[in-house]
Amino acid sequence: MTAGKCCLTVAGSDSGGNAGIQADLRVFGDYGLHGCTAIAALTAQNPFGVYAVHPLPAEFVAAELDAVLGAYSVAALKTGMMAGPDSIAAVAERLAARPEIAKVIDPVMIATSGARLVDGDSVEAVKRLLLPLATVATPNIPEAEALCSVAAGDGSPAWAAELARRMHGTYGCCVLVKGGHGDGELAVDVLFDGKGISEFSAQRIANPVSTHGTGCSLSAALAAELALGAGLADAVAGAKKYVFDAISRSYYVGDGCGVLASRRA
Repeated sequence: MTAGKCCLTVAGSDSGGNAGIQADLRVFGDYGLHGCTAIAALTAQNPFGVYAVHPLPAEFVAAELDAVLGAYSVAALKTGMMAGPDSIAAVAERLAARPEIAKVIDPVMIATSGARLVDGDSVEAVKRLLLPLATVATPNIPEAEALCSVAAGDGSPAWAAELARRMHGTYGCCVLVKGGHGDGELAVDVLFDGKGISEFSAQRIANPVSTHGTGCSLSAALAAELALGAGLADAVAGAKKYVFDAISRSYYVGDGCGVLASRRA
């Protein structure tokens, strides 16, 4: 365990253990970091779908954050799925008071299975309250298009770069647009840090056992890298490698049900 280093995840719980809070804690553990949690919603899900979502009351989410931030030395945090504008406002109020903490905002809207996880009011609250606090935001291309209020583009790295620039111009944060939803031999993520564009490419893995939870795992790994002192570009590169390795070694735990591998698996 790395002395004095904690990461916090503010996200939804995944009953299958593949995504959300459970995935984030797996990642933090792989990096040797203590993981703290503020659970914003409960979900009944598995790799094939989301069957129910139960948002937790805003006052309870606020109490979780007050308990954690009042005791632990949190070096970096990530946010994932959050349901309800009141909860998002409570989270944003507390994060705004802690500028020293690196903040990875993953504006989760749609599960890997295609299920929509949050309503329109929650999306607007994320845009208005959370994204301006981000050290870096990590939308995929469809999420970035929604956050920029534009029609779907061609999914190319050039389009991802345009979306990253637009988001930076609107919200003022660095933006990593993830290209895993695209086609082609390479999965290309595009970072705009306010000064220039950087591309991070990895070979697309053919017929992987699992990709469920990759977005959560990437943002958690990015938070862990930042907590350990990496610069943003190096943190993105390290997080992308972490997820590539997790996908390439994913394995089955049920009939057609796969999970990402941890470094210890």
